[in-house]
Amino acid sequence: MLMRNSDMRGVTNGRSITKNLFVFFLFFCNCRAVLWDRMSIPTLLVLYGSQTGTAQDTAERVGRQAQRRRMGVRMHALDTYNVANLISESLVVFVCSTTGQGDPPDNMKNFWRFLFRKSLPAGSLCRLDYAVLGLGDSSYAKFNFVAKKLHKRLQQLGASALLPVGLADDQHELGPDAVIDPWLVLFWQKTLSLYPLPAGNSICFCRLPPRYVFHFLDEITEKLAEQPLPPDDHALPSSTHPFPARVVSNQRVTDPSHFQDVRHIEFDITGSKIQYSAGDVVMIRPCNSPEDVEHFCQLLRLDPDRYFTLTPTDAPVPVRLPQPCAVRYLVERYLDVAAVPRRSFFELLASFATDEMERGKLAELSSPQGQDELHSYCNRPRRMALEVLADFPHTTAELNVNYLLDLIPEIQPRSFSIASSLLAHHNRIQILVAVVKYKTRLHKARKGLCSSWLASLDPSQGEVCVPLWVKKGGLKFPQDPHTPVIMVGPGTGVAPFRAAIQERIAQGKTANLLFFGCRSETKDFYCRTEWEEKVQAGHMTLFTAFSRDQEDKIYVQHRVKEQAKLLWDMIANRNAVFYIAGNAKQMPAAVCDALKEVFKQEGGMTESQAQEMLNSMEKTGLFQSETWS
Repeated sequence: MLMRNSDMRGVTNGRSITKNLFVFFLFFCNCRAVLWDRMSIPTLLVLYGSQTGTAQDTAERVGRQAQRRRMGVRMHALDTYNVANLISESLVVFVCSTTGQGDPPDNMKNFWRFLFRKSLPAGSLCRLDYAVLGLGDSSYAKFNFVAKKLHKRLQQLGASALLPVGLADDQHELGPDAVIDPWLVLFWQKTLSLYPLPAGNSICFCRLPPRYVFHFLDEITEKLAEQPLPPDDHALPSSTHPFPARVVSNQRVTDPSHFQDVRHIEFDITGSKIQYSAGDVVMIRPCNSPEDVEHFCQLLRLDPDRYFTLTPTDAPVPVRLPQPCAVRYLVERYLDVAAVPRRSFFELLASFATDEMERGKLAELSSPQGQDELHSYCNRPRRMALEVLADFPHTTAELNVNYLLDLIPEIQPRSFSIASSLLAHHNRIQILVAVVKYKTRLHKARKGLCSSWLASLDPSQGEVCVPLWVKKGGLKFPQDPHTPVIMVGPGTGVAPFRAAIQERIAQGKTANLLFFGCRSETKDFYCRTEWEEKVQAGHMTLFTAFSRDQEDKIYVQHRVKEQAKLLWDMIANRNAVFYIAGNAKQMPAAVCDALKEVFKQEGGMTESQAQEMLNSMEKTGLFQSETWS
């Protein structure tokens, strides 16, 4: 760890050793021509930062393409890689997504902090050839911010970019592959021009070996079966050691006639050592439904009650899988069989096809030329991996079980804004969950895996536990008791603000202003009784917008404009902090436009001045948002 001069007192021997490592930066750079012969093929290092698994899947795709080109490949999540070793790397591909409001994914945050230390020498990475591929969503203001900033920082440290940063966009009609495909073509053209394949070598198109080999057990004692990970009494709950929180209540909070089922769910976290503040989020990894588990096992002719162990060939055994493990446990809790499969799924599945028609269709769906057909078949109707396997029965019957973990990705955890305060609800976590259910052209309605699973949990039928853990959220609330907060949270976006209001009232902070919006005052006015009680007690001010209760639709942005004088006074004279939480489609931009209208109307500003003020508030933390698509 490098330290600034002001931090050097009491430096440990370990820190000195790490600092001395960087003394060799310039030495290595000056000796570049001697130490590095570009005519030899280097090992490609693929580093990824992934929040939902998409960037990891793309990184694995890069790795497979490198293997087919006879290159050695190493692959790591960014936070599992020793960043100090970057000075000795020659060829690296970074694949990273952007989360929240321009934040790095959880598994690259330590790397991110290290890389942006001011103490790193400007020429530290002068040996490095690199490429950055970003995965983002252009509906967010900071589209692919992490990839852009990483690209710029690597250049500052002396690394050489092989090609411009790739900016894949979820909003493209063909999805991220619309950018990834041509970007990879350019990457390999550039890479192989610098590191040509040895004479006589060609690209291999055969199926690569699986990452794991399954060993099925004929007999297993109950004592050995599915032994849980040993508890760590000193560690807080995490993704590898979640806390089994008991479900205390699970209540629908929308009117029975309303189209949307929204649940208020409460968990008991007694004994977990979990501490959280307003703005934090709870992480929950769902389970597949019993029906889907049975269907999957039937399609692949697997006995759900049989046990197996895994022998790794190219990756460590997943820590979440007990050894030995039941097939039922694997399918229910690990394999994301209900997800919309990515292109890599079709590429691998095609390699097992023996039926001519199925092989031709799978080859088309996995080809660059077939991406429009893939989106029409799979992405647009939100077809599940389980349904795809059923559509290709001959190929599914040929599937080698050793490739299961290569074919089906791991179930990813979902994050929910915590809607309660520990100061008001001791040893409890509460969340608001909108149950996802919608129709596509497919006969069966589409369901959100986690929301549907949570909605199905009935604590009245016996004790039900949900494994969970907590992480810091993107919203930070002021400590100064006199600082007002202005919160705009339509729909379930009100969840973090319920936590904030409860916490602030318990701390004696009553300058709380909430804009809440929903469709109808009688059908989806969440927490109505609680808000009315707090308003009557003088603890908060509430403005509501019920969009469907009158002919002309009224949204929260309209209420923001109506309260221009009040908001200007709170922001300009009382240094209020302004928050937005909710769906990332039109609402955040509309609220920002309304806020700029407040600045123009009450502050006499021009459009550019209003935008500059909003930008300044965002940089200083006086404007914060947490949105999702």
